[in-house]
Amino acid sequence: MVGFSTVAQFLARLILGVIFIAHGWQKLHTNGIDATATFFKSLDIPMPTTAAYVATWVELVGGIFLIIGLLLPLVAVLLILDMLGAIYYVHWDNGFWATNGGWEWPAALIAGLLAVGFTPSGRAAVDGLVMSRRRRSRATVDG
Repeated sequence: MVGFSTVAQFLARLILGVIFIAHGWQKLHTNGIDATATFFKSLDIPMPTTAAYVATWVELVGGIFLIIGLLLPLVAVLLILDMLGAIYYVHWDNGFWATNGGWEWPAALIAGLLAVGFTPSGRAAVDGLVMSRRRRSRATVDG
């Protein structure tokens, strides 16, 4: 039986995953990598083309991995670094409130990433299934 915490953790991963997939997709297909790189260059982001590719793929693949629950601590760290970059280069000078383009929204995403990346994922995640199988294998060997 799947407990409430597993369901809650999955729903949080699903919501965050969809958000990051949408932002990665926007950079790749809606705006395009060239436009994203141009935007990054206007913000004085170092190596804007490389940064555009990295941000795009971290968000797209990271969002997918969040949803399926794969490599959650690593994915959380990469997406948190992505959001810290967004805060520093895009949002900081606009103050706190998201309505003014401030850093409230990426900070909320970081909070969500901390919650799903560094808590037990349960059986509704690839990571949880792998850990569950490892525990059962170890119990069989030890037992």
